[in-house]
Amino acid sequence: MATFGERIANFFGGNDNDTQEGLHGLFVTELKNIYYAERQAVDALGTQADAATTDEVRNAFLQHQEESRGQIMRLEQVFQSLGIDAEEGSCAAIDGLADDAESIISATESDSLTRDAALIIAAQKVEHHEIASYGSVVTLAQVMGHTEAARLLQQTLEEEKNTDRKLTKLAESFINDRANDESGNMGSSDDTYTNRDAYSNSTVNADGTRYADSGRSADQTYQTGQSYSGTQSDQSYSSGSSSQTRSGDATLGGPLGI
Repeated sequence: MATFGERIANFFGGNDNDTQEGLHGLFVTELKNIYYAERQAVDALGTQADAATTDEVRNAFLQHQEESRGQIMRLEQVFQSLGIDAEEGSCAAIDGLADDAESIISATESDSLTRDAALIIAAQKVEHHEIASYGSVVTLAQVMGHTEAARLLQQTLEEEKNTDRKLTKLAESFINDRANDESGNMGSSDDTYTNRDAYSNSTVNADGTRYADSGRSADQTYQTGQSYSGTQSDQSYSSGSSSQTRSGDATLGGPLGI
C-alpha cells in the first residue's frame, strides 16, 4: 500500500487511479459551473455596456461580451472532447458579482465617470474570478491527460487575463483621473459632467475613439478592437502579440497573470 507521501506525489503526477474518478467528477462539475458563469456574464456585460458613460467603456464591455460568446462555444467543444453533454451547473460567486454590478449602477450617477470607474472595478472582479476558475480547470485537465480540453481552456484563460489587463489600462488612461476630478467638483453645476457631450474637450482620433487631454500619451489609450501598446512601469503589452510581461504574477490552480 502506498504511503501518504507517495499518494500525494501520484495525485499531482496524475498517476493516482484511486482518486481519478473523483477528480474527473470535480473537473466536470467545475466545467459546468464555468459554463453557467459565462452565460450569465454575457447578459451582465450587456447591462453594463448600456449603463456605461463613455464610448470607450461601452465598447470594451461589448467587445468582451462577444468574446465571451466565443468562450461559451469553446467550452462546448471541451464537453464534446470529453464525450459528455454541455450542461449548466451553478455559481453563487457570479450571481453575487452580477448583483454587485447592478448595485453599482443604482448607486452611481448616470453619465458620470465615477460610474465608469465603478463598472470597470465590477468587471475586473468577474475577470479575476474567471481567471482563477479557468486556471484551476486547466491544471485539472493537464493532470488527467485531457490534452485537447487543456489546450482549449488555456486559450480562454489567456483571453481572460488579456481582458483584465485591458480594463486596467482603460481605467489608467483617463477614467480614474476624470472620476477624481469629477468628485472634486461635486456640487458645482458648472463643472460636473452631465452627459457624454461633456467630454468634447478630449482628443478624438481618426478611428472615432476619444481620449483624455493631449498631455497623455496615445499609447496609454484604449482602442476598440485592439490590444494596448506601450509600456508602463514594470508592465509591457504588445498590440496583437502574445508576448506580455507583468511582475507579481500569482498562482492559483495554474499560472495566473493577475
